[in-house]
Order: sequence, then structure tokens, then C-alpha cells
Amino acid sequence: MKKLSTSKIFYCIYIGIIFAFFYLPIAVTMFFSFNSSKSLTHFTGFSMRWYVNLISDNEIMAAVSVSISIAIFATIIATILGTITSIGLSKCKKIVRELLLNVNNVPIMNPEIVTAIGFMILFSSLRISKGYMTMLLAHIAFCTPYVITSVYPKVKTLDPNLVDAALDLGATPFQALYKVLLPMLKEGIFAGALLAFTMSFDDFVISYFVTGNGVSNISIIVYNMTKRTNPTINALSTIVISIIFLTMLVVKIVPYIVRKRRKETLHEKIS
Repeated sequence: MKKLSTSKIFYCIYIGIIFAFFYLPIAVTMFFSFNSSKSLTHFTGFSMRWYVNLISDNEIMAAVSVSISIAIFATIIATILGTITSIGLSKCKKIVRELLLNVNNVPIMNPEIVTAIGFMILFSSLRISKGYMTMLLAHIAFCTPYVITSVYPKVKTLDPNLVDAALDLGATPFQALYKVLLPMLKEGIFAGALLAFTMSFDDFVISYFVTGNGVSNISIIVYNMTKRTNPTINALSTIVISIIFLTMLVVKIVPYIVRKRRKETLHEKIS
């Protein structure tokens, strides 16, 4: 019993250290976002001044708008392309499928700096003016492989006879796709879309190399802020962290509430 209790204490301490290592910097950032002074190490009093500065800063608000819009558009387009590609790969011959899957893994395993330089050279050689559209195209390109890696394993588990049965029963190819195939792939599609949105919203390296004409996203703005003492970065980081936390909370709670209501409805019908 003594050895067991000692191991439990050690385990709790170990877990506590790991959590502190991961979340203490976030907690410090959020704490100093309410600091009344510019100091990043000494708390002088509670204040919302940096949140007011954040909202009134047109450059930061423009960057937030760019980040959100590009992440949304890139996620939608990459999810559509990745899902269609995954379905198409399942119909290919094995040698072609394996070749394309290996090619798909190259952008994922490739260092971001190499990908960024490649996009920069591509857009420059095509004489495409760098700005919002080049950033969007680059985000679509590097997000799509992640969607494929999330959706394709789900496609492999499906019974192809289900689609054939739907077609035999009179469904059009679009109806078979929309009413039969996509509902069975929704978990993989959702995971791929969430991963694509996260990758796009978080990206800095590729965005930095393909942007221009005064177009910046949050990552670029934060990078520029680190060159000088600007506590507004703490306020911006706190808002982003809070949004992520609330999103995760909603994703966890909403399905639980739905399942609970379904059980209550089923129980009422039975009784």
C-alpha cells in the first residue's frame, strides 16, 4: 500500500508539472493582458486599456478579419476538394492510389519554410501580385492534404455496395453522394475541416512569404508586435485563447445535451 501511494503521489506531481509547463505561459499571458502598465513582468494594477487599444487598432482588426475570412474560405474549399479526392482515390487502381497518397504526404512532411519559398517563387514566376488571393490559394493548397488524410481512412471503411444499392433503387449520383455517402463520412469530414481551419488560422511561415500589399493575418501582426514592447499582444492572445476554449467547450457539451435529450425522448416514448 505504501508503494502504491508513493507511486500515485509521483504520478500526480508528474502530471502537475506537465500541465504547468503547457498552461502556465498561457495563464501568465492572460494575467498580464489586464495589466495597467506596459510592463510584461510587473503587474501594477487591473485595467482593460489594452483591450480598448486592441479594438481601436484598425491594423489589428484588419488582420483579424483577414485571418478569419481566409481560414473560412480555405477550410470550405479544402474540405470539398479533399473529400472529392478521397472518394476518387477509393475508385483508383492500387498502384495509382498508393502513388497519389505518397504524393499527398509530401506537403505534410515537407518543412514549412521550403513550402513557403516554393509558393513565393511560383507566384513570382507567374507574375501574380502577392496579397489576399495568393495567401488564400496557398492556404487551400497546404490545407487540402490534411483533409485527405482525415477523410480517406473513413472512405476505406465504407461498403461500396451501399452506393450501388442507392443507384439501383433510383437515386441519382448526386443523391447517392449527398444522402448516402456524405452522412457516413461526416466524422472524417468534420475532423478534416477542423484541422484545416486550425492550420490556416495558425499559419505564419507560408503566409509571411506569400503576402503583400499590406495584407497581414494575426500571426504576422503578432510577429511584428514582438519586435517592440506592446501589451496589446497579450489582449489579442487572450481573446484567441478564450474563443478556442469556448469552441472546445461547445463541441463537448452540445453533443452531450443532444444525446441526453434523445435518451429522455426515447424513455418517454417507451413509458
